[in-house]
Amino acid sequence: MSLKQSPSRTALEAAQAATRLARQVAVALGDLDLSPSQYRLLLFLSEGNAAASAVAGRLAVSRPSVTALADGLERRGLLQRKSDPADRRKVAHELTDAGKQALAAADDAVAEQITGLAAHLDADEADQALEGLALWNEALTRARSQREAKK
Repeated sequence: MSLKQSPSRTALEAAQAATRLARQVAVALGDLDLSPSQYRLLLFLSEGNAAASAVAGRLAVSRPSVTALADGLERRGLLQRKSDPADRRKVAHELTDAGKQALAAADDAVAEQITGLAAHLDADEADQALEGLALWNEALTRARSQREAKK
């Protein structure tokens, strides 16, 4: 942070950058016919199968939104739903092999898009920018872990 900028100004610029980066992620995913929400669902399910309520809580969306997202991904063969034999009301969502491949392609496309943007900086700045985003990923993961631990 520059001494000329207040922390609030720097935070505002970071928030604006996050918004603009989100759009760049959407552009990269568009070529794969995936929305950012679908990508987030694939990312979440890559950690293991989950019920709709767990997915909704983790993605901060409603259960009907999860159903709509899952319906679209299921039609494309990227995820499957499995009933719990002990309680048929419980349905787990899990990635198919095609879903894992789609996620890998999406990860590559997003990384390529972000790396392409970073190429507009000099090498040291590009490294700092990418490391900064990786730190934000860690901060978000830790914040989520803390929220889940409080439940």
